Amino acid sequence: MTHRLPAPHHERAHEPAQRAGHTSVEVPLGTSVMRGAVFHDIDGIVARCGGNAQCATCHVYAAEPSLAALEPAEPNEADMLDFTASPRRANSRLSCQLTVTEALDRLTVHLPERQN
Repeated sequence: MTHRLPAPHHERAHEPAQRAGHTSVEVPLGTSVMRGAVFHDIDGIVARCGGNAQCATCHVYAAEPSLAALEPAEPNEADMLDFTASPRRANSRLSCQLTVTEALDRLTVHLPERQN
């Protein structure tokens, strides 16, 4: 599975598959996008609450066509999205609530300007 996340403003040699402002990382099935980003040291995912949908510091913008493949946000996630540091959009999601499945192969998410 390849999931594209925007690269940080500075390059670091240990980040995988960094091209043209994107970082592609492999995230195992059943793992949250947030955990995959943290494991691969992606700047911009703070994950202050550790994946419990209680802080909104793993906010991402899901890109089409991936957005259509996502399960709808649960009420807890939808409520927490009201507290994001960057503007909430129709495609806003908490990456801790996005579990990688085969249907999400090549999921692309964009990071907001700030998380906290």
